[in-house]
Amino acid sequence: MKLHYYAETDSLYIELQPKPGAETREIAAGLIVDLDAKGDVVGFDIDHASSRFDLSTLETIALPVKTTKAA
Repeated sequence: MKLHYYAETDSLYIELQPKPGAETREIAAGLIVDLDAKGDVVGFDIDHASSRFDLSTLETIALPVKTTKAA
């Protein structure tokens, strides 16, 4: 899973699978889900993310996390 924040559009993309999306659906105002060709969820795009959420911290609870360096 990867989190991508795009300051120029204030959007947060939560990538669940490293696959291209084949279809997008807006499931709520400003919340878009990307689906692959089989209909499985690939990721979520959240518009106006910084006004909706506190993006200054990231906390994980009980996830089997592999540490990687930030790009």
